[in-house]
Amino acid sequence: MRLNATMQKLHQRAPKLGKAVSLATATGVIAANSFGGSIPLWLMGMGKIITGAPIADQTVIKITNHWISSNNTLINNLLPRKDWRITLPDDVHMHGKYLLVSNHQSWVDTSIVQYISEKRLPLTRFFTKFELIYIPIVGQAFYFLDFPMMRRHSKKAVAKNPALKGKDIKEAKRACALLKDKPFTLLNYLEGTRFTKDKHDKQNSPYVHLLKPRAGGLLLAISALGEDIDGILDMTIVYPDGVPTYGDLWKGNIKRLGVDVRYIEIPDDLFAGVKAGGYENNEAIKAQMFDWVEHIWQQKDQRISTMLAKFETNPNADNPSN
Repeated sequence: MRLNATMQKLHQRAPKLGKAVSLATATGVIAANSFGGSIPLWLMGMGKIITGAPIADQTVIKITNHWISSNNTLINNLLPRKDWRITLPDDVHMHGKYLLVSNHQSWVDTSIVQYISEKRLPLTRFFTKFELIYIPIVGQAFYFLDFPMMRRHSKKAVAKNPALKGKDIKEAKRACALLKDKPFTLLNYLEGTRFTKDKHDKQNSPYVHLLKPRAGGLLLAISALGEDIDGILDMTIVYPDGVPTYGDLWKGNIKRLGVDVRYIEIPDDLFAGVKAGGYENNEAIKAQMFDWVEHIWQQKDQRISTMLAKFETNPNADNPSN
């Protein structure tokens, strides 16, 4: 495309100006698309809530996919040449139903998930706090798109009102159940927070590149969706040149990126036990689940080391993203 060729020349001849133009253009286009798309999203979202019409739900998803596609077009055309190495299973498709687990380092991670998912995976959703619904545009979009929005109750609140005990679990199951009749990718960052060296040290994490995983969200998703899922996917993201900020993405500072997505198998007996709700009252099932997650994390930690090493030993690998 002409825009891509023009931007490549600008980045090569005047890198600082190229970064400024990329960032300003991306910021303007994303803001315009977000504001412009919010109106039809609101209208169709309210239509979905009031009528329950499938066409309203489908239109809300189409509007969101258009927004994501626009962002991805910016990545492909504004940024300088990049070495992004991305692998996914050949048999994933946009009509599937997947649980996706991933390591988490930056706000950029979600944009990368959207980038690699376009025309390959269904719309990605993730667990959010119900309070986000009060954020203009974004919060309502999450609600209209059936993101699992959870009301979490603190131990203090439960102590004051015992009736709240277990309600967060019921709410999570109800929220996940909204996805049963449509394609979805339900993302869960098992570390529960973004990786930092400080958090890693405070946890005394046994992994080199990861924080300790938490299995709660995945347990809830399996319990709620169970037989409706087509597979569990494990995504590993590496940034060989350091963890980027969101601004780094749109300036074109992420020259090198590695993403590996693969299926992971959960033992049949563990899956059956979790699906039956055993994690709530069966300590053996809960322990088996945590052992399985830790095994997945050990493999991921080794994979990250391998992926980073490949960038150093093969710095000029051919890649479609170049």
